[in-house]
Amino acid sequence: MARGRRSVVASDHFPGHLRTEPKRSLVRTLTQVHRLLRELPFPAVNDLPPHQIAFLQQFGFDANLQRRWHDALAAGTLTKASNVVTGPLQAPPAQDLDALPAPGSPRHRELDALGRAAIAKGELGVVVLNGGMATRFGGVVKGVVPVLGERRSFLGLVLEDLQRVERVTGGRIPLFLMNSFATDASTKEHFDRHAHFGHDAARIAHFTQFVALRMTKQGELFRLGNGDVSAYGPGHGDFPGAFRAAGLLQRFRAAGGRYVLVRNVDNLGARIEPVILGHHIASRRDATVELAPKWKGDAGGAPYLYQGRTQLIEGLRFPPGFDADIVDVFNTNTLWFTAAAIDREFELGRYYVEKSVEGRTAVQVEHLIGELTAHLPSSFLRVPREGVATRFLPVKTPEDLVAIRKEIEAIYGA
Repeated sequence: MARGRRSVVASDHFPGHLRTEPKRSLVRTLTQVHRLLRELPFPAVNDLPPHQIAFLQQFGFDANLQRRWHDALAAGTLTKASNVVTGPLQAPPAQDLDALPAPGSPRHRELDALGRAAIAKGELGVVVLNGGMATRFGGVVKGVVPVLGERRSFLGLVLEDLQRVERVTGGRIPLFLMNSFATDASTKEHFDRHAHFGHDAARIAHFTQFVALRMTKQGELFRLGNGDVSAYGPGHGDFPGAFRAAGLLQRFRAAGGRYVLVRNVDNLGARIEPVILGHHIASRRDATVELAPKWKGDAGGAPYLYQGRTQLIEGLRFPPGFDADIVDVFNTNTLWFTAAAIDREFELGRYYVEKSVEGRTAVQVEHLIGELTAHLPSSFLRVPREGVATRFLPVKTPEDLVAIRKEIEAIYGA
């Protein structure tokens, strides 16, 4: 499906310390979107007027898919129970979980050199999953939130890391930002305001994930208190399809790109690491998943042996009473892909998720990037979680920024 470049935001509520971000164009776009969405008078997507469907399709809206979700909810076939795996989950064989060689060892140096050489030849690109709003930071776009000062936002630190590796290797690393309809405009303005953080603007590309509409449990369109329908991004499983639909994967490959690092915007540990790229290349697998040690209280997806294959299974697919701790690591959502392997369509599962919106329960259907491991030969790599070498340093709340500030400064510099 063709993708447009029109962008909207979901909220114009900026806390005082972030009001330096330009807002006027965002508010105008928000007003336009609310006006158009408020015109949707019908309880089922089947009845949306063509011009309204066309507007949503600028963000990859698939009316036929949405209709099928409505029908499945109404029929009772799309539920939490339908998410659950249909066979046993077992701990993967020990040989399926890899570990990096000790720093300074001959093998570590070999993999590091392999990764650096690939970067020097322009074979690595970085994709940042930047579709989320920072509700706990006042409802702004997560990527523009200051981390170590106003210019050193989450996205600013991504650029610092990229430029650091370019200086060391002499390579050029293109940056791709998968925004959502809610984050695209503000993200672009953030880059413009900071002159692309000193980076070559020609090597920074923005694309948007797709969009869908929330529903009620009965299969009707979910409406906000003001009558608007409620749009959302249907998950980071959009990545391969949206990347290809925007033409960026094809352009990257045509320019000699061979490998892609995909990371969350708010994981400050997910930096470019040549030795991990070297591991990915040497493994001859199409995907490499970074796994962090599981600590008490951690929840989330992990690699399990399912249907004869080790693959990532997320928590919403666990059967009732399942002991997730049969695996002592979990998915950090930092993945490395061979670009040629993801240049095709994938049939990923679609999962029922309940979301509290304005104090009421809404249903949205999501898919997951980790499920690509069910389709691609994959390597599962244990990575460190502590110290300056950590690969997992997520920031979910303002309190996190305070609590781990010393760790962030140790990694990025005060």
